[in-house]
Amino acid sequence: MSDPKDSTDELAGSEQPFVQHLMELRNRLLYGVIGLAICMAALAVWPGPSGLIDLIAVPIRAHMPPDAKLIAVGVFSPFFVPIKVLAMAALLLSLPWWMYQVWAFVAPGLYSHEKKFAIPLITLGSLLAYVGIAFVQFFVLDKMFGFIQQFTPASVAATPDIASYVEAILSLYLAFGLAFQVPIVVVLLVKMNMVSIKQLKEFRGYFIVVAFVIAAIVTPPDVISQLALALPMCLLYELGIWGSQWFVKNTASKPVDSDESPK
Repeated sequence: MSDPKDSTDELAGSEQPFVQHLMELRNRLLYGVIGLAICMAALAVWPGPSGLIDLIAVPIRAHMPPDAKLIAVGVFSPFFVPIKVLAMAALLLSLPWWMYQVWAFVAPGLYSHEKKFAIPLITLGSLLAYVGIAFVQFFVLDKMFGFIQQFTPASVAATPDIASYVEAILSLYLAFGLAFQVPIVVVLLVKMNMVSIKQLKEFRGYFIVVAFVIAAIVTPPDVISQLALALPMCLLYELGIWGSQWFVKNTASKPVDSDESPK
């Protein structure tokens, strides 16, 4: 006869009052903000706001005349734009720290097999976000500006405003960073039994259409950036299907009579 303790819920007795949850959430947000501030201070020292602006301006300056520079039309643009870029860079740098705070907040309410499932997803999600942003910086922007500059008349000097340029590339960073989370979304949908792997495979053709529609909406009106977003999304969808099969096989919940099953 099995020991009654074997059928107990491992989360039993771990419940906390609502106020304690709010205090824990406050602490995690505070830790995240502190980490963000540290990253901002470090980036302000090196490479500095000007160094960050020079870095993100590399793709467009490669397609401008050698002596041409980005211009600042707004009165306060020379001050606010570098600060905005510094804050965004610090947020990206502190992303793993923010993900850890999310993990630390939800971990006490997870079973051990759910923790094993969540850790690789959080790590993979952060990595995919970095890959998406790097893909924009080192490939998409260069090809996109090269394509656009081909249509610039010889009588027109293409000297973009730094504020509008930063707005454009930050929106691309965000779009690609989110789009590269497709495998995570697919795996979560399967893990939560909202869809099956068979349904995902059947939806493959529709997803291709959805990917191109999303790319047409969130990217500039040029074919290069649209293809650069839609095609990776389709590939990542396939990766998500493969990942779902792997996760379902290796992180399946234990039987009802196991140590982790609720009463």
